[in-house]
Amino acid sequence: MIAQEFPQREGLIYVNHAGVAPWPRRTADAIKRFADGNATQGPVDYAKWLIVEGELREQLRQLLNAPSADDIALLKNTSEGLSVIAYGLPWQRGDNIVISDQEFPSNRIVWESLQNQGVELRQANLESGLSPEDALFGLADNHTRLIAISSVQYATGLRMDLERIGVFCRDNEILFCVDAIQSLGAFKMDVQAIHADFVVADGHKWMLGPEGIAVFYCRAEGRDRLSLKQYGWHMIEHQGDYDRTDWQIAKSARRFECGSPNMLGIHGLHASLSLLFEISINEIEKRILNVSRLLVNAINANDNLVLVSPDQVDRMSGIISFRQKHKTPGDIYRHLRDLGIYGAVRGGSVRLSPHFYIRSKQLEELMRLINSL
Repeated sequence: MIAQEFPQREGLIYVNHAGVAPWPRRTADAIKRFADGNATQGPVDYAKWLIVEGELREQLRQLLNAPSADDIALLKNTSEGLSVIAYGLPWQRGDNIVISDQEFPSNRIVWESLQNQGVELRQANLESGLSPEDALFGLADNHTRLIAISSVQYATGLRMDLERIGVFCRDNEILFCVDAIQSLGAFKMDVQAIHADFVVADGHKWMLGPEGIAVFYCRAEGRDRLSLKQYGWHMIEHQGDYDRTDWQIAKSARRFECGSPNMLGIHGLHASLSLLFEISINEIEKRILNVSRLLVNAINANDNLVLVSPDQVDRMSGIISFRQKHKTPGDIYRHLRDLGIYGAVRGGSVRLSPHFYIRSKQLEELMRLINSL
């Protein structure tokens, strides 16, 4: 079944799921059906579209172990979700935010943009010799309002101990925001166990969905803390009652969705998540870690290569990055690309990010090429 879901062209070994993932066959089929139906009859089946939207919210609730589907908003991307937080919270001069020095620009620029409001951004050095979590905690003080961290760092693949960070934030009355784009769909996520106030993630990486659709989780108690900057017909309590002149903001997280939803993206992500649930996240996590261990071992066994990613199992993710001592990352990336290995260059390293479905022969070929570098 899995091989049929990923009919990739012969000779391609796709290992850039930390970038943009290929769609499973069922996802492509769902989008084709949606497009064909729209072309032949328009939105006649809009009521059925809404059923799929509701099912997607429930899928995402399960993926996050959120208390309710009412905690789930469907936004465009991670940056939009982070902006909802950054410009919804009531900041005061002297407040500070703690992030790491390895964050993807989405989880840095939005917080930097608050500096003109007198909000300080502090970036913890994750290679200081302390544990990554202690490096974050060391920058927090009585004026820290928020810790924002990626669950997995995009360039190194470092996996954070989210539960430990969440406990620290809870005990110190600090809000906790997780950019989960590099782990959601690949690793278990429990927003209740990690005490997260906010979790944001696009669907187009490890969730194997299309671009333009993202999940935004907001703890129920925190929804009223975020003032809204966008208003429209979709974010009111009595959505669809167009003749009503009085209105209230929706009690659910739908309040963060001001206008028409991305129905094409909803259908695509709904199909992709159905595959992940069929395999099970536990099994997917197990397979990804097995592949990562093999790649780490192959890199460590080659004297010409330097492993950038962590090799401790509890820090390992689906991202494995390395350098070659005598060639630039760009040269190695192009060499591998010419041989059919499609990875990426991030943070001055070659980044490989295979998903659970990589075939045994593909993995063997990938390891053989690593050994030959």
